[in-house]
Amino acid sequence: MLRTAVEVTGAGTRPHRYGFVVDFAPGRDIAGVVDNIRRLHLTDVQFYDWAYRHADLLGGGEEYADALDQPVALETVRRLIGAVHGAGSRALGYAAVYAVGPAEWDRWKHDAILAGDGAPYGLGDFLFLVDPSAPDWLEHFTGDLAAATEHLGFAGFHLDQYGYPKVARRADGGIADLAEAFEVLIDRVRERLPQSRLVFNNVNDFPTWRTSSAAQDAVYIEVWDPTTTLSSLGAVVARARSVAAGKPVVIAAYQHVYDSVPAPAADLATSFTMATLFSHGATQLLAGEADRILVDPYYVRNHEVEDSTAGLLRRWYDFLVEHGEVLTAGEVTDVTRSFAGAYNDDCDVSYASAVVATEAQPGTVWRRITTAGGRLVLHLVNLVGQEVQLWDGAKTTPAHVGTGTLRLRTVAGCVPRVRVADPDRTPRLVDVDVTVDGAYATAILPEPHVWQLVLVDLVPQEAS
Repeated sequence: MLRTAVEVTGAGTRPHRYGFVVDFAPGRDIAGVVDNIRRLHLTDVQFYDWAYRHADLLGGGEEYADALDQPVALETVRRLIGAVHGAGSRALGYAAVYAVGPAEWDRWKHDAILAGDGAPYGLGDFLFLVDPSAPDWLEHFTGDLAAATEHLGFAGFHLDQYGYPKVARRADGGIADLAEAFEVLIDRVRERLPQSRLVFNNVNDFPTWRTSSAAQDAVYIEVWDPTTTLSSLGAVVARARSVAAGKPVVIAAYQHVYDSVPAPAADLATSFTMATLFSHGATQLLAGEADRILVDPYYVRNHEVEDSTAGLLRRWYDFLVEHGEVLTAGEVTDVTRSFAGAYNDDCDVSYASAVVATEAQPGTVWRRITTAGGRLVLHLVNLVGQEVQLWDGAKTTPAHVGTGTLRLRTVAGCVPRVRVADPDRTPRLVDVDVTVDGAYATAILPEPHVWQLVLVDLVPQEAS
């Protein structure tokens, strides 16, 4: 049976399911990119390293080699932008907010930020860093973005940084607080481009607490060590949502595991990563081009997916869209520690042959509970049979744990409605039988595979 998902959105916050393109060579075929956008319901596409130089976005003419010698034709960039917009997505141009190459350095070294030994901060000998809030740099940078918008048609920009430094000496002797400087930069770009969609990269959660309130459209975090476990990945999302003020949260979690193990084991790792992110209310930057996923921070070094991976992504992205109102909506709230456990005794699940845990512990069923639109949503991630909880580590097929018993405190006069869904097995919500005995109701849940979503209406509507 063929199936897909359709999303209807109204006014207010728009979702952010992120993809990428990296090939801007003259004459390239773009049909596969469009197909992938539609198949995975991508709302935004990052145009990675499309520019001539980091500090001179349009200085190469109509055709050039980028800073790492990749061929770029602006005719291809324009065709891709038009195709992305035609597919209902938004084309966002990549732009590093404080990076200057050797050829442009003499012009900008007076704005340098310096390491403890007095040398300019940089990325090897490839790029040097400036204070992103320096007035003359801001004038230049925002002018470049405005020109790219006018001449190419970008819908917005992905504003990148490298995660360091946090505080640095400026070349003029002053001190640059980068958290403050990034906020200044984002707000200045917004002033120059009031209609553009803006997304800033909070590398390893720095400085999400500051930039989340800036004038941008999503809270985006690229994670690295020490965010290595499923628990820490979920915690990053929880922190981001707590300060996001309803903006969508996007996590760049590159699945390096595809470079070291066969696709089936890597697909399972990706499944557990997506289960963690989606169940916590975030999306993942992973898929792009026509058939690629990210395994490296230099997006040109990507991974061509096998059929199993393509099928996995299609199923799980369909599931994400179909159940978005109880997954990624801004009002979804974690209530696990208020509802579950012996003291609360409001809602919990148990298995005859598996331990249920509140944290992502190997060998357990990881249980979380959220509220969404007056409903309860249980997320059951099956870690039984897994020896480690690294999100980027190879995984084995989840062990059998049997059916689960859901126990609920009832509302007088109501029989709760319980439905279950699973992105790999039963993607559509299916009702399960509920038995009421006094003040409590029970339901037998199907055996979970990787991730099972359980939707509970404590006070069902007649036409729900």
